[in-house]
Amino acid sequence: MTDLVLVQTHEAADGSLIGHLTLNSERSLNALSLAMVDALFSQLTAWQQDERIQCVLLDGAGDKAFCAGGDIRAMYDACVEKPGQRVAEVEEFFTKEYRLDHLIHVYQKPIVLWGSGIVMGGGVGLMAGASHRVVTETTRMAMPEVSIGLFPDVGGTYFLNRMPGQCGRFLGMTGYQMNAKDACYVGLADFAFGSDRRTQLLDDLKGLNWQSEQSSQLLVSQLLKGYQDLDSGKLPDTVLGAEQARIDGIFGGDSLDALVERVAQTTSDDKWLSRALATMLAGSPITWHLVWDQLKQSTLNLEQVFQYELTLAVRCAEMGDFIEGVRALLIDKDRSPNWRFANAQSVPAAHIDAMVTPPWSSHPLQQLSKEA
Repeated sequence: MTDLVLVQTHEAADGSLIGHLTLNSERSLNALSLAMVDALFSQLTAWQQDERIQCVLLDGAGDKAFCAGGDIRAMYDACVEKPGQRVAEVEEFFTKEYRLDHLIHVYQKPIVLWGSGIVMGGGVGLMAGASHRVVTETTRMAMPEVSIGLFPDVGGTYFLNRMPGQCGRFLGMTGYQMNAKDACYVGLADFAFGSDRRTQLLDDLKGLNWQSEQSSQLLVSQLLKGYQDLDSGKLPDTVLGAEQARIDGIFGGDSLDALVERVAQTTSDDKWLSRALATMLAGSPITWHLVWDQLKQSTLNLEQVFQYELTLAVRCAEMGDFIEGVRALLIDKDRSPNWRFANAQSVPAAHIDAMVTPPWSSHPLQQLSKEA
């Protein structure tokens, strides 16, 4: 069986080692399975303790995608066996995925993440915490969970709250696909340059003097900034930055019902906006409410964010729209989901209160801050 995560080490000119992890499921656009999550966590943990490893490069097989998200088909299969119940397989996957995402956020060595091609859902989760996040002219980044009755997880509560203006609400509720400079604008990427530098990047990392007095973080930053300075004019400009005022006008305010009404009444000849708003309106009203709640959690630290999101993820499978959303989009592919509630106003406050209430007396991620 082919390894789902390729593990390599490359010797640098000064004898140091660069760890190289490649998501290796090209047919599924490198969608994250539980086995891949386990492999990544195990190897990153080992390399953090290995003094020879100076830097980690994380990428995906092929040119189409870094990672298109989690393996939601596998979770769907587990959920349909236990409708309306907590599902152990779902709990295990999200617990381990969030633990991996947290490890990347607190990792002590540079992680260069090659975010070229499709980067969505769980792929954004891997990317968000990396120290050196690279995007290219082929990058298509999104949190599209509204279409499957989930919510923008994998740390979304943390990074959506730190975006300019109302970009967090906009991205969380619409699944808008960002280009490279959009990702940089909202703080999900650090360096944007041409995808043709992929081979050069590894060669140049091997050529760095890792034993110099400069920190390894700074060495990598200087290298990547050099590429960006050369290629900046070749990449499309940010749409989100140019359209910030319009986004804020639609997605601002303190009423979800009013926001949905504005979205429904907004017409635009701009495809980026009309497509995003249509996606939201076709999405799960429960997800709208969950995103609304997420954007109220700006004071949570990283560990608290993942604990909060694990509760939401488990509840989405148990009492949300996840099963129906996946059925309509990926299983039957009729794109006609029968959501539990027809609109935002019909979602009872008690239902959302139940979804944000942890089902455990002892939280599976309560030790997260001690695992770094």
